[in-house]
Amino acid sequence: MTPTRSLRPALAATLTATALACGLLATPEPAVAQTSTVPRVAGEVLVQLRAGADLPAVQTQYRLSLLARFGARPIFRFRVAAGGDVDATVAALMADPRVVHAEPNILAGAPEARVRTVWAVGTAGQFGSQWAADALALPQAHAHATGAGQVVAVLDTGVDRSHPALAGRLLPGHDFVDGDADPSEAGAPGIGAWGHGTHVAGLVALAAPRAAILPLRVLDERGEGNLWVLAEALLHAVDPDGNPFTRDGARVINMSLGTLQRTDLLDVVTRLVQCDDNDDDDDESEKTKDRFKDDGYQADRERCNVLGSAVVMAAAGNGGSTSERQYPGAEAAAGTLALAASNATGRIAPFSNRGSWVNLAAPGDAVVSTVPGGGYGSWSGTSMAAPLAAGVAALLLERNPDWKPQDVTKRLLEKSVRLCDTPLRQLHAEAAVLDQDRRGPRCR
Repeated sequence: MTPTRSLRPALAATLTATALACGLLATPEPAVAQTSTVPRVAGEVLVQLRAGADLPAVQTQYRLSLLARFGARPIFRFRVAAGGDVDATVAALMADPRVVHAEPNILAGAPEARVRTVWAVGTAGQFGSQWAADALALPQAHAHATGAGQVVAVLDTGVDRSHPALAGRLLPGHDFVDGDADPSEAGAPGIGAWGHGTHVAGLVALAAPRAAILPLRVLDERGEGNLWVLAEALLHAVDPDGNPFTRDGARVINMSLGTLQRTDLLDVVTRLVQCDDNDDDDDESEKTKDRFKDDGYQADRERCNVLGSAVVMAAAGNGGSTSERQYPGAEAAAGTLALAASNATGRIAPFSNRGSWVNLAAPGDAVVSTVPGGGYGSWSGTSMAAPLAAGVAALLLERNPDWKPQDVTKRLLEKSVRLCDTPLRQLHAEAAVLDQDRRGPRCR
């Protein structure tokens, strides 16, 4: 297939094996203890109160201007007073017994936006019959499940809605960057993380060809986003119309993005979408133990009772490290998996993070998928591994609609296959769908 004009190698942007990490909030330096060194939206703090009734008093005491509230929940986005210090305000709020947590509204650029390299152009034929599909035994799995009736939400840079390979598979979606109903990719070749969301959506479609994809744009044309936008999109993914009694939400959420610093808001919202209100972390302070008891969470409780919860697939990051942690994957929640990237030799890709916190691997090196303009591109990164796992999760939920997220992750882990030269194991779609054991790749 001849590449479209917009995908000529001289003009195109590429995410290489060494450069591609996961999109949103991935900081250019290792995680640091001082929040003052982490990029953020200037002058903004995110605060969860124990009770919404405390809002007026807290707002007045700390001279905060209310920018947004997280639905009816006691979670707020504030601007500090002119000339105010965000870190000092956060410290004061964290010492207040009325406050569960407070933090800056973290902001950082996607690694893709900082790199100018050559995009390897692929073809439709390569997309349908590539090493990644064979490594996961997707053709064999599709004889038993295709993801029919399942919704997979993709939180990313948007999607090319006109791409032929995605035709008939995309739900309306939403753009949380511009605040409208059009989650299309923005930007142009060679700028930012252009095409990342379309590539990720194509891999969901490859793994679960009859699943519906809900595109949610959380990254702008520079490949940047912030915690508040991500939190809004996560809750929208499981309840798009805001009515907990209608079955319009995703049972699977893909997050080929993350942050190298743990954030309380991301932890809270991930627990909400997974219907996990039990905080058994021994390191948590006493004032966080009942963080979901406020009446503002009633809609979440109703949704969980009626519709259940969502499994989350997250990229592990591309630092090539055993110690660098990428969140939310590193939260170790029962319904979340952190995906490393494997290559065609049956080994972990050198660029991929790995270590005790990484749960599973999936193909992520030189993987062909859809890119804007109706074409195909070969990219590398853990951003490619996560959507393949999300698609396989949809296959399992088609056959087991009553399963909880931890049931899905348990099966994926139990029916994984060994990789070469590492204790980390690889996803295997056929084995997971049929609940049967399979052998891993031949090591040489």
